[in-house]
Amino acid sequence: MTADRAVLFDLDGTLADTAPDLAAALNFLRLQKNLNELPVGTVRPYASMGARGLLLVGFGLKPEDAGFPALRDAFLARYETNVCVHTRLFPGMPELLAKLRVPWGIVTNKATRFTAALVKALKLSPACVVCGDSTPHLKPHPAPLLLAAEKLGIPCKDILYVGDDLRDVQAARAAGMCAVAVEYGYHGVDNGGPQSWNADIVISHPEELLRHL
Repeated sequence: MTADRAVLFDLDGTLADTAPDLAAALNFLRLQKNLNELPVGTVRPYASMGARGLLLVGFGLKPEDAGFPALRDAFLARYETNVCVHTRLFPGMPELLAKLRVPWGIVTNKATRFTAALVKALKLSPACVVCGDSTPHLKPHPAPLLLAAEKLGIPCKDILYVGDDLRDVQAARAAGMCAVAVEYGYHGVDNGGPQSWNADIVISHPEELLRHL
């Protein structure tokens, strides 16, 4: 491994398993409306989609629906106060981070107020963090990845971006980075799965990344 390379990770579904706390916030709202709790497994595929995906699976609401803004705000407020109760790094991720000898960072569509709390609670020390409100654009736009490369001071061609969603691969390709898809994440809904995303590398376990550095 050489010091002139770097790794960037998506957060939800790649670096950390945040679905249990996202599901808990969603179920809190469902119980308030006398609805049964949803299993975490039902919520998990939508976890990388933020409030938009979670309110869709939880209430069938879309952003254009009249009740969406108020419920979104209630969901985010609940999640913010319980952002890292059950969230953990994925198995093998602590070992990978301990063995990395290159700079690493986080690029996520998650807002700064949630991301910063998670980074602190999980005791992470990334070289850079770029969030959903760090640039005017969200992934799959390359702007967040380009900002991360600027922060690291490393050319995009020498950076691997690791993600669990099709938009992560699309963002990496648009930024000129090596696109790494993981088989253990959330994978979104109706996008075919990691093997169909045209990623440069597909890994099934975090520590597999070491052989590609």
